[in-house]
Amino acid sequence: MAEHEVDSAAVTALVDAGPADRRSTRGIGADSVLARVRSGVDDLTGALRRVADHVLSDPETAARSTIVELAERSGTSPATITRFCRAMGFDGYADLRLGIAAETGRARSAGWTVDIGREIQPGDPLDRVLEQLMAADTQAMHDTAALLDLAEVERAAVAIAGAGRVTIVGAGGSALVGQEMQLSLHRIGVAAWAWNDVHDGLASAALLGEGDAALGISHTGQTRETVEMLAEAGSRGATTVALTGFPRSPLAELADVVLLTASQPTTFRPDALSARHPQLVVLDLLYIAVAQRTHDRAHAAFRRTAQAVGGHKASTGAST
Repeated sequence: MAEHEVDSAAVTALVDAGPADRRSTRGIGADSVLARVRSGVDDLTGALRRVADHVLSDPETAARSTIVELAERSGTSPATITRFCRAMGFDGYADLRLGIAAETGRARSAGWTVDIGREIQPGDPLDRVLEQLMAADTQAMHDTAALLDLAEVERAAVAIAGAGRVTIVGAGGSALVGQEMQLSLHRIGVAAWAWNDVHDGLASAALLGEGDAALGISHTGQTRETVEMLAEAGSRGATTVALTGFPRSPLAELADVVLLTASQPTTFRPDALSARHPQLVVLDLLYIAVAQRTHDRAHAAFRRTAQAVGGHKASTGAST
């Protein structure tokens, strides 16, 4: 009875959410079953969480299993498997199973799933480590492409292209990603600032208003400082954009626009570190979308900034 009560609460939150809460599944395509499970796993508890963990740890076996077999392997029940399918947005187990089978089949054919979950050992040769890292990053990129809602990218690009001022905030490694975005926008004439200090970020956010934009970056979406800075920007009327891996996180819940990324952790690279490349790809896409919408201004600014720094490049014809 206790298991049923926990599962029912989780399903109620995920399946029966109101329109304002349906951001959690926005942009998740039908062909991205495992990405959908990864993005929602932290919202699950008890038996539903055990099912999700089992599916993610061995998706190929899950795709071959009957509902009874999957229930036995995950230590749950067929009824729990059915509730898990509903929580993930599927009509039933057959749909989930077919989705996983199709996804793992494509991945196997593409050759980018080899040893992704294997621990990197101290004695592993670098060629094997490289192969594993490439496989993990490739899967993360594919998952991110499946999760990403291009309509949300369009909304973010329109807001940033038309903004009088753009504030970018993040902490730790996310701040480094934000600085990269700031540099890109700056080169095409967008007035953008990136902050990793909460006092500076709050001060910058407080100066924003309607017609401005703010971008908050946090893989977990739970970094308190980032959430606070983006909330301050939103309270001043700025359009807020969140870049995160968790659609039901505090950062995502307060943002006007949510851009989702996936990650595939490996040894020595936990989720936050393994999310860097997908984050950079999404921000590159956003940057190009902004440049497209400000083409003449961006082209002129890029040419002028390139000319300004051109004299500081080493001359290939210089004599020693």
